[in-house]
Amino acid sequence: MSEPRKLEVLRAIVEDYVHFREPVGSKALVDRHRLGVSSATIRNDMAALEDDGLITAPHTSAGRVPTDKGYRVFVDHLAAVRPLSPAEKHAIQSLLDGADDLDDVLERTVRLLSQLTNQVAVVQYPQLGRARVRHVEAVLMAPHQILLVLIADTGTVEQRVHTVSEEVDRDRLAALREKLLAGLVGAPVVKLGEALGRVVGSLPPADQSLAAELGRGLSLLAESSREDRMVMAGTAYLARSNSDFLQSISPVLEALEEQVVLLRLLSEMANDSRGVAVTIGRENAYDGLAETSVVATGYGGDDGPKLGILGPTRMDYPASMAAVRAVARYLSKILAGS
Repeated sequence: MSEPRKLEVLRAIVEDYVHFREPVGSKALVDRHRLGVSSATIRNDMAALEDDGLITAPHTSAGRVPTDKGYRVFVDHLAAVRPLSPAEKHAIQSLLDGADDLDDVLERTVRLLSQLTNQVAVVQYPQLGRARVRHVEAVLMAPHQILLVLIADTGTVEQRVHTVSEEVDRDRLAALREKLLAGLVGAPVVKLGEALGRVVGSLPPADQSLAAELGRGLSLLAESSREDRMVMAGTAYLARSNSDFLQSISPVLEALEEQVVLLRLLSEMANDSRGVAVTIGRENAYDGLAETSVVATGYGGDDGPKLGILGPTRMDYPASMAAVRAVARYLSKILAGS
């Protein structure tokens, strides 16, 4: 059996099984695909694929289904990720263009990606390791309570009401806010403490205590913004794919609830030459995801956060990879221009 025909037969089996949701037999392959050989030859080819561990017979079925190894070979031999259709590209643009802030952008992103792929979609929030301060706001809520807002150039917005020991009026707070703003804009968020120290040290002694309290509040915002967070949508699609899981979807749902599992998995995935990463079945280190595949890529620049989809191993890999890559590229453009 030649290697090109072996891959062609495997491709046909994967495509038919994904589309028809049933084991694939040699007669179906001959009827549906122009493979240029007889049904007997296809049976021999399928036997060779089974010997290689790329396909298997579920129960007593005459047909065959791909194994995790078979899906891996199929994905690795995709010549390229096919582009999205004009309608799909328009859907991405029209939905994401109307977003108001980062939270809205990411919520729209996971909903869109889930709808495009019929899978669970996840996206990590941008981390502030290399982010810089874009804006600082301080709003008087009560004489001792101030709403502090920290906005990074990644689009991340953190806010909290901070209590100070001395009573503050609006004019004094506005003046302090202007001095903080002048000294902090452009500063790396991870070095916010150093920048705050310089600003506080440059102020008149009468303002230093209050400015230091505001600085502590801003530092807390910077700390909280470094926590790994993610947004998710489309878990209902798992229920519709219940037949794809031999055991139960419960371990998958538990993994989705325990977000640290997905965050770790996404962080460890490395893009291939096509700009996407794919882990299949037991390639996922967490046992609860042993019957799922994850397709992911980064957005917002090198070493940026990840977005992707999770679903049963029986998924349309070319379409899923195309959707993930396209949405990530568009999201990157939006955040770069925000």
